[in-house]
Amino acid sequence: MAPANIISVDVEDYFQVEAFAGSIERSSWPGYPGRVEASTRRLLDLFDEVDVKGTFFVLGWVADRYPGLVREIAGRGHELACHSYWHRLIYKLTPKEFRADTREAKDRIEQAGGMPIFGYRAPSYSITRASLWALDVLSETGFTYDSSIFPIRHDTYGIPDAPRHPFRVETRSGGIDEFPISTFHLGAGPNFPVGGGGYLRIFPFFYTRFGFSGVRKENAPLISYIHPWEVDPEQPHLPGSALSKWRHYTNLAKTYSRLQTLLRMGRFTSFRDSGLLANVPPGHLRNSPCGACARALQPR
Repeated sequence: MAPANIISVDVEDYFQVEAFAGSIERSSWPGYPGRVEASTRRLLDLFDEVDVKGTFFVLGWVADRYPGLVREIAGRGHELACHSYWHRLIYKLTPKEFRADTREAKDRIEQAGGMPIFGYRAPSYSITRASLWALDVLSETGFTYDSSIFPIRHDTYGIPDAPRHPFRVETRSGGIDEFPISTFHLGAGPNFPVGGGGYLRIFPFFYTRFGFSGVRKENAPLISYIHPWEVDPEQPHLPGSALSKWRHYTNLAKTYSRLQTLLRMGRFTSFRDSGLLANVPPGHLRNSPCGACARALQPR
């Protein structure tokens, strides 16, 4: 039987994305009109419609200000997980800063949701070769799985030669299961991203359909993701570079219907309920925290 696919939501508001981090100070976040409650509930209603439970990686800042939303996510049967507190790129933090951010976020989400959380996703998939030490911090902090490594080349994130399917990493603090974001192959070429976010929005839907088919031919789960702001085409427009605006605003009006179609193409569920967490094989990242490469985890 083919493994279940994963649907996950990175719960952040439109003004907290990395695309606008250079023009919006975090200290100014409270001054922007919040839209994350309404847009997240739109996703919750869609998931009810298609009978899907997902994993919601919540920003600690959001949990602080909207604890009722966190309780509602859990109350509607979905898994709560962590998306950091301040949505900062991990490779721009020290291990000490990352540890403090992670502990604060985990505490706020657990307090709001009334349950322990075990999954983590880095802002903008920022566990790269420069920040593999973060896996050790996550294990030390009580997380049992991570979904932050993207096996592609990108200007902000990515480890192109990372394993493409779920694998287990042994760190100094214990093992942690890694669930890379899905990619597919065309012959012997590079990995192509598929299954969520801008790739679902910006590319024609036949690209998603083709990539989904490629992932399933490998008997692997599609690990897909979405952000609440991506189903909110009425959100305010923010200042930023032409590239940032293109990445953020392209096809916002099409995302909801495309996600609806994707969720009807197979069986989707949360990491927690997928059965995958009990069956992750060991893997290896070159210059990684596993085995003899544990030195990469030493705080610097």
